[in-house]
Amino acid sequence: MFAKRLTVTVPTNGSGAATVYSDPIDYGLVSQIRYLKVDYDNGSTFTITSEATGETIWTESGVNASATRAPRQATHGTDGAASLFAGGGAAVQDKIALVNDRIKIVIASGGATKTATFIFVLT
Repeated sequence: MFAKRLTVTVPTNGSGAATVYSDPIDYGLVSQIRYLKVDYDNGSTFTITSEATGETIWTESGVNASATRAPRQATHGTDGAASLFAGGGAAVQDKIALVNDRIKIVIASGGATKTATFIFVLT
C-alpha cells in the first residue's frame, strides 16, 4: 500500500496571515491532516484546498490547539444523485483525491510572525 507523509511549515506574516503551498503531488488520497501548533494564536482560521481545483480539504475557524482531521467528501452515483446508506440515509463519504496538484494552506488570525506545521498523510 502506498503512503506518503507531506510536511509543510506555515509561518505567518506581520498581519497574522499566510498562504503556503505543499510540494507537488503526483497522486494521492488525503487520509489525514495533523496540525501541530507551535505558537499560532488561539482562534486561528484554516482554509486548506486543492490548488488545481479549489476543492475544500479542511476549513475550520476558532482553532486553539493541535488537532488531527480525516477529511472526506460526499460521493455520488453515476446519475449525479448523492450516495446514501440505505438504513439512515446518511451520506456516503470517501477520501479526497489529488492528481498533479499542490495543497494550498491559507491562515487567518494566526498571530503576527508565528508558525505551525501541517502534516498530510496521502495514500
